[in-house]
Amino acid sequence: MPTFETIKFELTDGLAVISFNRPELLNALNSQLKAEFLKALRMLNQPHSAARALLITGEGRGFCAGADLAEGATDAVDMGASLTDTYHPFLTELANLNIPVVSAVNGVAAGAGMSIAISADIVLASRSAIFLQAFVNIGLVPDAGSTFILPRLIGLNRARAMMMLGEKVTADKALEWGMVYDVVDDDKLMETAKAMAQKLANGPTVALNGIRTLMAQSLKNDYQQQLAAEAVVQRGAGRTADCIEGVTAFIQKRPANFKGI
Repeated sequence: MPTFETIKFELTDGLAVISFNRPELLNALNSQLKAEFLKALRMLNQPHSAARALLITGEGRGFCAGADLAEGATDAVDMGASLTDTYHPFLTELANLNIPVVSAVNGVAAGAGMSIAISADIVLASRSAIFLQAFVNIGLVPDAGSTFILPRLIGLNRARAMMMLGEKVTADKALEWGMVYDVVDDDKLMETAKAMAQKLANGPTVALNGIRTLMAQSLKNDYQQQLAAEAVVQRGAGRTADCIEGVTAFIQKRPANFKGI
């Protein structure tokens, strides 16, 4: 197991937990954190990985405040190249995981930190959580996938206003808008998130990955294409040991014991 400094990584009973670990800076994304996050995600994407679900959160008072602006702040920085070189690799790795992802948003999720949070399949927020498209406040456009993900979650009008105004959105408003799945009391966030993520880790992994795949394809397919995609993915899921176990357990009126195969 690699040694990490800017993230915490745990893997127990099929559940991987990645915690951003720069709490003194609200887990701002510096070069080391981005590199370590990428390394951890690549570990989870290996065929031999024992992980069957991933939970992402932040240490301390915030989930992630976005880019560490104090690092390399200079007129000579090519921010487009920075995205391509240091953000896109981990964002792509996260999107390509074959396991479900839950984010537990504690405190602020701003800029690229918000992008990471809403990239999860299921987003849980503490009541004190704040979501912020902070880019415009420093003369930049949203990045790290925000312009793709956010309009699909809350609609063009709300996404556009959130990005242009650069104002904080509370957890309750994020729930009302459909940005998050649920809001829980601050002291219950990790307990609730871990229970949910563990349920996914104990679930039919191939089917759960199939859901991720189909949801991604549905954003570009027409109806007939999506019907065809469902048939392809269902063929694979129907051949798994978990499908046999699930049907057998249903007939026998007992809980299924999925193995992820």
